Amino acid sequence: MNKFTFLKVYNSPFKLFLPKLYIGRMTIGVPYFYSRKKVGFDFVGLGYKTKWSDTDYRFEYNPMWSFVFYKWQIALIFAPIECNYYWQAYLYYYYNTKGTKEERIKECKKEYPLKITVSGTKDEEKYEYSYDAYDRILK
Repeated sequence: MNKFTFLKVYNSPFKLFLPKLYIGRMTIGVPYFYSRKKVGFDFVGLGYKTKWSDTDYRFEYNPMWSFVFYKWQIALIFAPIECNYYWQAYLYYYYNTKGTKEERIKECKKEYPLKITVSGTKDEEKYEYSYDAYDRILK
């Protein structure tokens, strides 16, 4: 996936999101392997890796466009809500499915399920609930 391929998400069945804009002192970082310039543009693509198999995607960092002028920065960060699940599901959709959008989503839900279980303790009472992340990330 090149630096701009992630933009295809805007023409997919995944929920649309607005990029976040940051203007201020240089605080939004880039991955360590991108050199930071005193003046210039950085275009950082979607960061991910595969873990145990070629379809086991792991999200690492959001795509970002940044302009730096000495100690100042303007950054456009493409960070959806639930970014881990969002980008991992999108990567599976983009690389590992074929057919119409509906067929591809059906295949995603079957072959790459995102059933999330949350548990913890609040006020000394244990709780647990489950949800399907696709309900939160699809249009």
